[in-house]
Amino acid sequence: MKEDEEMSLNSSEQALLTAIKKTTDKLNIDNISRTQAYATFYHRYPEVKWAFLASMVSRNAGWNMCDLQGKIMKKALSKQTRDLLFLTYERANWLIFKDAFPQLLLYAVSRKKHVSYLHLLPYLNVSSFIEEKWRQFMQKPCELELIHALIVNEQHVIQKPVIEQPFYQDKVFKSMLFFFQDIFHFSSVLFPTTKGELYGCSVHDFTKVNNRIDLGKKLAALLFHEKYYPSFYEFSLKTKHTGSRYDYEQYFVDETSCCTPALRKVYPAIRHHEKKREKWFLTKKEEQKLMKKPHFPKKVHFTKWYLQKQKQLHILMKVVQVVNVNKNGHK
Repeated sequence: MKEDEEMSLNSSEQALLTAIKKTTDKLNIDNISRTQAYATFYHRYPEVKWAFLASMVSRNAGWNMCDLQGKIMKKALSKQTRDLLFLTYERANWLIFKDAFPQLLLYAVSRKKHVSYLHLLPYLNVSSFIEEKWRQFMQKPCELELIHALIVNEQHVIQKPVIEQPFYQDKVFKSMLFFFQDIFHFSSVLFPTTKGELYGCSVHDFTKVNNRIDLGKKLAALLFHEKYYPSFYEFSLKTKHTGSRYDYEQYFVDETSCCTPALRKVYPAIRHHEKKREKWFLTKKEEQKLMKKPHFPKKVHFTKWYLQKQKQLHILMKVVQVVNVNKNGHK
């Protein structure tokens, strides 16, 4: 949206957009602030279910980031590799928040003032796809339709600037480490409970946007399933997000020695810059396919799986460590 077009807005509308952008930038400092912002929004506006999903997925991003500063990864991977992986998580989550949170804030203002401000969405550089879905939601609320639309939107937001970006393609997504992560299902999202149980879903071929969208829809189905939702929501309310896997391992019946630190103890706030955001579009046929209700995952209980995968991760990292030692020794 051009500046002269934005100037056509009245002073209160301009002030509102400025406030929304400032609030978004303030809360988009790091993984901790983003996670809390999503959760707080959901507590206030539970009809926007995507916000709760975003907060729980954001917790997972924080745990993955902090794994990189844990004892195992530090021994097995070079600082350069770990920094690149961290930056990949951070960049993707920063971009999603920058795009999605202004939408949430505009909805909140509309609710509060009982007047729709959705005509301001184009000034926030969001996709025409999500503009239309918000308008439909305001006219005839369908919580499932909106959460699916926001999942489709967020994954397209990061596809070109992160997943398909040549730098990340070469250094991260085509690397041997990422290949192993994909094969061994380390690309998983976990939803913990305060009873020490873990539930979740995994994704293969993470770089394919349709696969990530399918994962997101399945995670939403799991998160809001009447059997499991109360436990997940209780965990969210009772457990402060630090980025350390101790957040949920503290609830395990059998004690585990957590070796991942809290995020703010090991990572500084990163200053990001975004060039002009690329627009993305869907055909009606593509939209119908992506907006379909997913099949509920066959296996969602991940407690034993997680403990087994942690052991496999230890083994994998030791293999990588040996390979690195041999590689360096033959130089």
